Amino acid sequence: MQTTEKLSAFENELRADVSKKGLMEFTKEIAKEVRLSGSEEELRAFEYAKSQLESFGLQTELLFSDAYISIPLSASLHINGKEFDCITHAMSKPVKDLVAEIVDLGNGSEEAYQSNNVKGKVALIDGLATPAGVQKAASYGVAAVLFVNARYTHEMIVSPVWGTPVPKTVPYLPNTPVVSVNFENGQSIRKEIQDKRSECRISTEVDTGFRSIPTLTAEIKGSEEPEKFVMFSGHIDSWHYGVMDNGTANAVMLEVARILSQHPEKLKRTLRLAFWSGHSHGRYAGSAWYCDTHWEELHENCVLHVNVDSVGAKDAVVLTEANCMKETQGFAKEVIGTLTGEEYEGSRFGRAGDQSFWGTGTPSIFMGLSEQVPSDEPAAAAFKNLFGGGKAGGFGWWWHTTEDTIDKIDPDFLKRDCEIYLILVYRALTNPLIPVNILEGVKEIEEGLTEWHQKAQGRFDLSVAVERAQQLKQSTEKFQHAIAGLESEDKERISWANETIMELSRILVPLNYVKGNIFDHDFALKQPVIPKLAELDQLLQAEKDSNEFQFLYTSLLRSRNEVNFALKKASQAVEQVLQRIV
Repeated sequence: MQTTEKLSAFENELRADVSKKGLMEFTKEIAKEVRLSGSEEELRAFEYAKSQLESFGLQTELLFSDAYISIPLSASLHINGKEFDCITHAMSKPVKDLVAEIVDLGNGSEEAYQSNNVKGKVALIDGLATPAGVQKAASYGVAAVLFVNARYTHEMIVSPVWGTPVPKTVPYLPNTPVVSVNFENGQSIRKEIQDKRSECRISTEVDTGFRSIPTLTAEIKGSEEPEKFVMFSGHIDSWHYGVMDNGTANAVMLEVARILSQHPEKLKRTLRLAFWSGHSHGRYAGSAWYCDTHWEELHENCVLHVNVDSVGAKDAVVLTEANCMKETQGFAKEVIGTLTGEEYEGSRFGRAGDQSFWGTGTPSIFMGLSEQVPSDEPAAAAFKNLFGGGKAGGFGWWWHTTEDTIDKIDPDFLKRDCEIYLILVYRALTNPLIPVNILEGVKEIEEGLTEWHQKAQGRFDLSVAVERAQQLKQSTEKFQHAIAGLESEDKERISWANETIMELSRILVPLNYVKGNIFDHDFALKQPVIPKLAELDQLLQAEKDSNEFQFLYTSLLRSRNEVNFALKKASQAVEQVLQRIV
């Protein structure tokens, strides 16, 4: 491990205080029971975390909310009368004795669907049960979907609806039964159905409805700007024992709280820890509810959201790919490089992982942190699709399986990951300037707009948006140069700079990451840069004289107005602050 000469003396003291033994004890206690969302076992884990936080002297609050939760109970699968072990999934449609012909679609490509008559049949597909995969199958009218996983079956939630549904999203809840088998059974099924018409019988039982789920928050108040806070969050609910996902992450949160609670006088801003339920069984229902309930406070005062998930695993040697925004990439790179010598690159966030706060304009950093080396395992492939398409191999073959047990944890890696989170959170709380590089976010937006404009091929004009983004980049370069030269004693200019960083984040984060309304939650489906312009792909496929083209063009015209206006407001904010600090 690299020397720590770039750490301050106090940061070295903090790092030295991280206890490997304590982390493992926290993990074992949190993960000693299966923690289904809204269950008594989960609540006991919440109460344990609450008691530990209070023993550190933190103020805590345990809140309860009603959330739409789905618990898979049982499933059965027979093909030509032969029984195969299987599981069903959260938000899957329950069914009893559905009988239909089974069709092998391999990897489930568009070509495979189009070359087979799948309507009313069971689609056999390689991979994990993802919302996008189920949505595609449903669009072709299948009766059910049967996924072939790897060594073990992986628990998944198959709904794209983020958090508790609302009337306009209820129609997007899955209306298709979904089951999964392991690789061995998948191969046996393929042999069974090869060269002959085969009958598939499926039954699934899923308990879906409203449950009361907990949310736990705790704070260490900052001494200079107590109203401004860094939110450090992770979910407690689990699939099976969930030692890595998410016991180790909860342990890291507790250890960071323990250490920083001893030095409240050092903290400029407030640390707010938030433990979620409803992550696994409600598609981030807990964090979505918290955003809905505290929207204005988050919008006005949350300077950064730091998320932790599935850290400290054995063989988790990749530290270069964890999710971030472009504006938080440099901050992560500095901390990871200083502590480990790794050259962090980062991956753009996918639409997953309790990232419920983009509509508030809150910058985000991390979902997980350490990952496996690249792999062809289905879990690794699904991870890439769900979490941003990085180059690493995800959280491990045991992710979301019965095998996520204590033997999958490397205590040394857990300590390493905790140290990274500790120093990163500490710096976010104490740096005079909020560690968010607005210029990098502007560059990504400018590049994205240029690509969209070129892709539009003259069918839709984005030249004004591109020009405004370029102008914004130029003024933001001046802003970043000006604040880089500020001394810590220049508190007034630092305050103006931080206000501007917050104001610009509130404009640019939604522009870059939100497709719909900032008070809603987009679906848990892959999104491009500046997702409000995603309909351009459909426009390019539509006949120019068709109604479809005109409908799409009108929608994009409104989206373009929103993009142009956001860029104009951002430029005005930068120009105003430049007059004060330059």
